[in-house]
Amino acid sequence: MECLVTGGAGFLGSHLIERLLQDNHSVVCLDDFSTGTKRNLDNVKNQIKIVEGDIRDPNIIKETVRNIDYIFHLAAQISVNRSVREPRFDASVNIEGTINLLEAIANCSVKRFIYVSTGGAIYGEPTVIPASENTKELPISPYGISKLVGEKYLQWFHNIYGLLYTIIRPANIYGPRQDPLGEAGVISIFLGRIKNNEPIEIFGDGKDTRDYVYVKDITEICVRAMNSSHVGIFNAGTGKQTNLLELVNIIEHVTKLDVYKKFCNPRPGDVNHIALDSKKAYEKLGWKSTTDLTTGMNKTWDWFLSDQ
Repeated sequence: MECLVTGGAGFLGSHLIERLLQDNHSVVCLDDFSTGTKRNLDNVKNQIKIVEGDIRDPNIIKETVRNIDYIFHLAAQISVNRSVREPRFDASVNIEGTINLLEAIANCSVKRFIYVSTGGAIYGEPTVIPASENTKELPISPYGISKLVGEKYLQWFHNIYGLLYTIIRPANIYGPRQDPLGEAGVISIFLGRIKNNEPIEIFGDGKDTRDYVYVKDITEICVRAMNSSHVGIFNAGTGKQTNLLELVNIIEHVTKLDVYKKFCNPRPGDVNHIALDSKKAYEKLGWKSTTDLTTGMNKTWDWFLSDQ
């Protein structure tokens, strides 16, 4: 099958491309290389087609989606902090870019549109944790809002044009290749600073919790969604809350290094507590997270030591 991965040169996208190639699919990578890097594609560049372009450019989109069977839409502005600073830019990428894709394929033969949304930001501050897909969406950041709007447009195109889709709402993804100098991905940011013997910044008292899911587990649910007949929304997380102080303890255990902590004021838009109930993904897709946090952290740290 011919698969398009938007944001394919990014952290998650490059892992997903490798996973699709394992199943002998043909892959087109669309990326503007603003955050993704060609280095992430070094292992696969001779096996895929790479299109350099912005999802906000309708001409590039129209040309790229020809003869595509499956679309994995990963390209996005993913920083909560930047979305607070630049909500218009966040909306232009996450909403306008998604609409461009949907308009381009409205009357095409695309078999399924797999949209990677967010489970970490879309529910806001849920009263029941882990949050299920039935939890009311109350995002508190422009990023969460824009990803939710993208979901709604996708559902509208399904209703009007019959476009089959799967929405994946992942927890906080981590793993090899995540940019330690970016604004998203606390584990990668922490490991990068620790490796350079720099203090890590903890916003708040360190008791905020997240659900950390390993990147390979997310590529697996994307592939299962592609091969499934189910239409709908699926959370993808571990269901477990880990606070930042607990996370630091795991990092110290894995790296065998002392961590210097700098406590800062909380940031607007950051969720205090979240974890995801992924029972629906197990029941419908046969998926569950299989990588525990310590194992995934070891793999990520090994990459930092070998590749940075």
